Amino acid sequence: MPRSASSAPRLPEAFTPSARRALSRADPTLGALMKRVGAFRMELSPLHSPFAALARSIVFQQLHGKAAASIFERVSVQVGTGKDFTPEALLATPEKALREAGLSANKMAALQDLARKTLDGTVPPLARVRRMSDEALIEHFTQVRGIGQWTVEMLLMFRLGRPDVLPVDDFGVRKGFMLAYGLAEMPKPKALLEYGERWRPWRSVASWYMWRATELSWEPSEG
Repeated sequence: MPRSASSAPRLPEAFTPSARRALSRADPTLGALMKRVGAFRMELSPLHSPFAALARSIVFQQLHGKAAASIFERVSVQVGTGKDFTPEALLATPEKALREAGLSANKMAALQDLARKTLDGTVPPLARVRRMSDEALIEHFTQVRGIGQWTVEMLLMFRLGRPDVLPVDDFGVRKGFMLAYGLAEMPKPKALLEYGERWRPWRSVASWYMWRATELSWEPSEG
């Protein structure tokens, strides 16, 4: 049964020393990786508007950071910055202005769909988002054109601090697992999901350490 977010701890503060010890006992290989990497230092960006956060995610898809940031800034100039960046304002912005800001036709259509689904309640307001389970948020947000499960998982982890998210399709998580566990190839998403059951309720933490594993030097015999 999906866990209510109202009772869930929030990262990074929730990952206490006792939680770290419990996770290490549940998976000694992960425990060794945590010891090698060091303290859990996942940084969060506060979520003020689900609409704005998802809009940013859409603009940033398949683009390098600087280019995407420049386009999003130009879009914001046309639509409105800060609290003025609303679904109503986006839908009122001429498509010509959005194209001139650098949006492709697909991304413009995705942003317009996001705006409409925010207004009709498919994308809930922030207060409700904070109370909803991870599963419910994935179900709601992926109804928006251009928003897949991975995008929502990143929002859950890095904007809401949800502790038990495992993005099994993420290349870095799969590669980190291969390195840390001494595998010849990256695990299939289904296999990673099954293995990750032992990491509950701290799968976000384990995922963060898998990303860190890709930054380390590994000998062929390690893992």
